[in-house]
Amino acid sequence: MSLLSWTEVLTTTWQRLARADRLPRVAVLGIGNALNGDDGAGPAVVRCLQALVPPRPDLLLLDSGVAPENETGVLRRFAPDLVLLLDAAQMDAPPGTVRWVPCELLSGVSASTHSLPLSLLATYLQAELGCQVALLGIQPATNEVGTPLSPPVRAAVETVAEALAGLWLIRQ
Repeated sequence: MSLLSWTEVLTTTWQRLARADRLPRVAVLGIGNALNGDDGAGPAVVRCLQALVPPRPDLLLLDSGVAPENETGVLRRFAPDLVLLLDAAQMDAPPGTVRWVPCELLSGVSASTHSLPLSLLATYLQAELGCQVALLGIQPATNEVGTPLSPPVRAAVETVAEALAGLWLIRQ
């Protein structure tokens, strides 16, 4: 895995995908179950982004719940340059840790609440849409049913949403 921070990798990826005539088209999929504590981190980031960034033609925000594979038709129509999966992920790190995980490394990250492994979804999206796919994983503290996001994960959700929003807000 890269020694760069997730924010550095995000910015570098953004710059690489940008074209002289347009910003990159980015689809953000919030994945997880909001009723299971920190497993709702991905959808929480999407909700925060929706509040921070007005609708734009180059940004697709989707709360995919526990079945992100159901979004493939919407993604195909959107034609993204980057699909960014946001999910709680077991990375053996302190709660609230955020990591950029490239598509090829997804098989080493556990996100067990989904009906389809993220590695398989990412491989499919790359092949079918010709786009880059990566995971922004947030280390959960607890996925206990009926609990809210833990404080470290809530802070990570806000940090990720603000960083992503900044990509569009400073380039309008």
